[in-house]
Amino acid sequence: MVKTIEWVDGKVRMIDQSRLPREVVYVDCTNYRMVAEGIKKLWIRGAPAIGIAAAMGIALGAQEIRTNDFHEFMKGLETVFNDLLSTRPTAVNIQWAVERIKNFLMERKNEPVDTLKALLVEESNNVLREDIEINRAIGKFGAQFIKDGDTIITHCNAGSLATGGYGTATGPIRVAVEQGKKIQVIADETRPVLQGCRLTAWELMEDNIPVTLITDNTAGALLRKGEINLAIVGTDRTVANGDVANKIGTYSLAVLCKENGVPFYVAAPLSSIDFSIPNGDLIPIEERGPEEVTHIFECHIAPEGVKVRNLAFDVTPAKYITGIITEKGVFRPEDLHKLNEKGVDLNAFMLKA
Repeated sequence: MVKTIEWVDGKVRMIDQSRLPREVVYVDCTNYRMVAEGIKKLWIRGAPAIGIAAAMGIALGAQEIRTNDFHEFMKGLETVFNDLLSTRPTAVNIQWAVERIKNFLMERKNEPVDTLKALLVEESNNVLREDIEINRAIGKFGAQFIKDGDTIITHCNAGSLATGGYGTATGPIRVAVEQGKKIQVIADETRPVLQGCRLTAWELMEDNIPVTLITDNTAGALLRKGEINLAIVGTDRTVANGDVANKIGTYSLAVLCKENGVPFYVAAPLSSIDFSIPNGDLIPIEERGPEEVTHIFECHIAPEGVKVRNLAFDVTPAKYITGIITEKGVFRPEDLHKLNEKGVDLNAFMLKA
C-alpha cells in the first residue's frame, strides 16, 4: 500500500493526490502553512488523512515558536490551530485533531517547551499509527457482511489514500480478500474531482484487488439488474442521530440502494463522529471553486461563463443506512449514540452478519 503521509527528517511528507494516477509525486512540507495549503488543494484528502495532516502540521508549526513560556507557546499555536481549522469545514477530523493536541499539551503544561515540541512530533506519529490500527479493526468488523462472490460498490475514495493506511471503506474489502473471499469492487468515478476513478481504482489495482470503474450514473442500472450485493462508503462527519456527510453523490447512491434492497454501510472511525451535532441538517457543507466542475485537469469542458454550484459533500439521512462500521463494532444508525454513553454494553447493540 502506498504511504499517504509520514514525518520524515523534520518535514511532513505527503503524496500529492491531485496528480494521481498520472504521476506519483511526494511533497515535503517544511512548515505548517504548506500542510494547510496541501489540505486546501487536495494534495491530501479524506477525513482521517487530513486529521493526521493537521496533527503533523501542528507539530511542524510548534517548531517555529520561539519562547520558553508555556502560555506564550499556546498563544503562538492558536494561529496554527485556526489556519488548519479553516481549510476544510465539513470533515470533523481536523477539529478532532486540534482538540486532541490541545488536551495533550494542557496535560503536560509543566514540561519545558522544547520537550513539548518533541512530544508533539511523537504524538502526531501516534495519530498515524492509531489510524492504521483503527482501519484494520473496521475492516475486521465490516468483512463479516461480505460473502464469497460478492460485488461491492464504493463511492469516492475511502481507501489507504484517504487515511494513514489500509482504508476505512476499503478496510472490509481488504480483510475479505485476506480471508480468501473472491470478490469484485465497483468504483464509481465520483465527479467532479474523480476520486473514485483516479484514486480508488488506482490503489485497488496496485494491490491486485479486482475493480471495475463505472460512471456515477451507471450505479442505478447495475443495482436494478442485481449486479451489486452491498455498498460501503466512508464519511467526513457522522452526527448523533446517524446522519452521514460524505462526498457529493453519496446520498443518491444510498437512495438507489434502498430502492433496490441493497445494504448500504458506512465505515466511520470514532474520530469522524461528531456527537455535538444532533442531525445532518446542521453539518456545514463545503462549496468549492467552479473550476473543478468546468475543467477536467487542465481541459476546459464547459461553456465559458456558465454558472456553477460545486457542493463538495451531501448528507445521507440515517434511514438509508443499514449499518455504521466503527472500530468498536457495527451499529444501526439509531444506536450510534450508545458509543457516547458510559456503562453501556455495546455487544447488546452490535449488528452481526
